[in-house]
Amino acid sequence: MCYEIMCSIVAAMTTATASRTPAAAPVRPLPRRRLDWRLRFAALSLIWGFSFLLIKVGTDGYAPFQVTLGRLVFGTAVLAAAMAVKRERLPRGARTWGHLTVAAFLLNALPSSLFAYSELTIPSTLAGICNATSPLWGMALSLVALSEDRPTRVRVAGLGIGFLGVLTVLGAWQGFAGLDATGTAMALLASLSYPIGWIYVRRTLAGSGESHLSLTGAQLLLATGQLAVVTPLFTSMPTRVSLVPLLAIVALGALGTGLAVLIQYGLVAEVGPTTAQMVTYFIPVIATAAGVALLGESLSWSTPVGAAIVLAGAALTQVRRKSA
Repeated sequence: MCYEIMCSIVAAMTTATASRTPAAAPVRPLPRRRLDWRLRFAALSLIWGFSFLLIKVGTDGYAPFQVTLGRLVFGTAVLAAAMAVKRERLPRGARTWGHLTVAAFLLNALPSSLFAYSELTIPSTLAGICNATSPLWGMALSLVALSEDRPTRVRVAGLGIGFLGVLTVLGAWQGFAGLDATGTAMALLASLSYPIGWIYVRRTLAGSGESHLSLTGAQLLLATGQLAVVTPLFTSMPTRVSLVPLLAIVALGALGTGLAVLIQYGLVAEVGPTTAQMVTYFIPVIATAAGVALLGESLSWSTPVGAAIVLAGAALTQVRRKSA
């Protein structure tokens, strides 16, 4: 995902929500012990890093659309439970729901489906590395779509270095031999969909006044509805229940979609968007290690070297001009 844009939106929403709190008698909250943010950061990295392995396992027993639908169903269930505990309501207003419908497609239904289809023909390691290009796409798009995001030489250099890393991962000097072009294109398109979605959200919903939990819960609900309509049209009912792929889908939804979102928002609120978005750089490393160690996927020298170049470029695109 394009965590830079997402984190800035979450931070803005958190500030907006806090500003609406009545300034009457101060309420002293009861002390609550929370797990150290570093442990939650590590957990988030592992959850999202293993998501690509879970997608691969899920597609071993079910069609890609079915994997995505199951993921969204269980992710929505976790968000619904969190909303019930916090007594949050779904957002109101036709305009808000209209924008959330577009966001649900760009941030959930489309990229999740593309990743599931891509892993039919490419290894989970490559899918995880393609996901790491989201900050590169995000930086390139934000220069065009966000007037307040001005380029610097360092950020432009990071963009060039990042895409050089992509070419290294794909083995461009070998003519992309042995690479499934369709699957790779789907994974890269999924990664592009995230920053498009977050820029859309930033321009339409960042100042809506609704809480991030309410908006995200509604967004996942809408994405689930979209997949519920599409899935029966393109797939048939499974003839048998494949237990291990089913468990992978449950984990993918409940952990990789539901719990991970809650952890991410908590990290943004506690340590800020800059630190929280650093999880981006751990995901491809974990995805690669999981794919090689647990799925026996092959690994050539160009994959880790290219991934390192991609991450270096992505890191440079996040460098901001220091204010005077």
